[in-house]
Amino acid sequence: MELIQNTPEISAYLAADEVIDHEHPRVRALAATLSVDTPDAYTYAKAAFEFVRDTIPHSQDAGDPRVTWRASDVLAQRTGICYAKAHALAALLRAEGIPTALCYQKFEVVHGLVAVRLPGEDRWVRQDPRGNKPGVDAQFRLDREQLAFTVRPEFNEVDYPVLFAEPHPAVLQCLREAVDRPHLWQTLPTDL
Repeated sequence: MELIQNTPEISAYLAADEVIDHEHPRVRALAATLSVDTPDAYTYAKAAFEFVRDTIPHSQDAGDPRVTWRASDVLAQRTGICYAKAHALAALLRAEGIPTALCYQKFEVVHGLVAVRLPGEDRWVRQDPRGNKPGVDAQFRLDREQLAFTVRPEFNEVDYPVLFAEPHPAVLQCLREAVDRPHLWQTLPTDL
């Protein structure tokens, strides 16, 4: 699948905003900590991916009712669904100058992940920090994708090819309006 930037300027995939708030002191401090033992962009990106995947539980898996959406809040509260975890990873990567896009898949509901473009690479590679569990084994890879879920077109599942510089409005709206995770589960977008 060819991934398509929805914004032609690569600088858009480095920008900070209220969701991917990589200028926040909490994000900056964690990025600085992660970068200490990472001599290059690849090892930093892998460390950031593994941090978000492994130390921030997916709130559904953990039974956590809290809903987070801003990257700094995800890092502070250590919880979030796929979208929130993608926002946190995007912030950590952008904080170190690694262009990062938000992208989506459609299953019964829309699933969120990221795509990275490391220095010296001429392509984007999707990464899924959702969090592993039995039957889910997402890994940071550049040679091939190893995402949490593989779409099955025969079940009308879709890999959306568009790379967003900001969260999709439907995703952000459901996160902001949710009073708790059970409510969020009733309002997750089923299509983009």
